[in-house]
Amino acid sequence: MNQILTKSVMHPLIDPPTEEERAAWPKETVFDMPAMHRDARGDMVPILDAMMKSCVLIRSAVGAVRANHYHRTDWHYCYMLDGAVEYIYRPIGSKETPTVVRAVGGQCVFTPPMLEHAMVFTKPTNMLTLGRNFRTQEVYEADIVRIDPLEKLVSIKL
Repeated sequence: MNQILTKSVMHPLIDPPTEEERAAWPKETVFDMPAMHRDARGDMVPILDAMMKSCVLIRSAVGAVRANHYHRTDWHYCYMLDGAVEYIYRPIGSKETPTVVRAVGGQCVFTPPMLEHAMVFTKPTNMLTLGRNFRTQEVYEADIVRIDPLEKLVSIKL
């Protein structure tokens, strides 16, 4: 489903994604991080080289369910510091069974705009969520559309 979004129909702090932005998005939903730089001082892992407006540390218990929504404009990279998540997704409005992929510590999950998604945590998990938009509650609520629980359509083992 292709929806045209303009600043006039959205929150004033939310800009529609550009074609340049879209071209830079990862092609894979779950991916390993780029190689780290290691020297005598320690390690550096490049997590994200993109313009972003929020970074949130999310801690989740086993069995916790998050999301069950889609974003009109926001994208997010969820860098798994540790733990494990079953990431469930499908195109908005689809009646097909959602896809489920697993991400573990050291991997990253990318969610573009206009993708229904949910997360079920199968281990205690700490993840950094790096987002395009500001993460104030007002901006967040203006950008998301809540959906029926995707986890009820698939089988997840905790």
